[in-house]
Amino acid sequence: MGFLSAIYDATLVAKLVLLLLLCMSISSWTVIISKFFSLRAAYQKALAGLVRFTEARDLREAVQSLGGDSASPLYHVAQQGVAEFNRLKEAGNSGDVVADNVRRALRQGVSESMSKLNTSLSFLATAANTAPFIGLFGTVWGIMFSFHEIGAQGSASLATVAPGISEALIATAVGLFVAIPATVGYNMFLGSLANIESEMVNFAGVFLNRVQRELNATNIQQNTAR
Repeated sequence: MGFLSAIYDATLVAKLVLLLLLCMSISSWTVIISKFFSLRAAYQKALAGLVRFTEARDLREAVQSLGGDSASPLYHVAQQGVAEFNRLKEAGNSGDVVADNVRRALRQGVSESMSKLNTSLSFLATAANTAPFIGLFGTVWGIMFSFHEIGAQGSASLATVAPGISEALIATAVGLFVAIPATVGYNMFLGSLANIESEMVNFAGVFLNRVQRELNATNIQQNTAR
């Protein structure tokens, strides 16, 4: 009740600062919870998809093994690679041209998938960096209010300075309460994204190896037919 009473008795500026920090905290925790589950699912799908893709007999079966799961980070990468591979084969390009273009298409697919997975992380970084300073602003305002009360009443008693000091400390505490989880979540998700990106790069390598094997097999068949 003392905490709520201190907030109730705080100045308008302090209340606005606390309201802003509360909104940032709710948004940060929403991002943290949603990202935790989405990145964990993405990593598991990437691991399972890479295993199925590697064990498939040919490129067609390997692509089909992904199951058309658009939620998998490998899905968009595979789409980019297959589209480029089919387009160049129909155009009758040489094997070297096909391999180089497919490599670039896979790299683009990995980059686009990572961009999607990075969504909302900038907000966590912003909250982690700005929340302490917003809380510090509330702290400074509370101390200024205490000095104003001392000047107005001509007394430095505890009853005079306590309201301003209490709202100053509350602003500091709330600012840290917002910044610490946001910082931990941001750093944790950077590690998860690095793991997912590593799996996508491995997948791109396996995909390109299959493309080159199919091109070599096609060349051998054409030479045999001649």
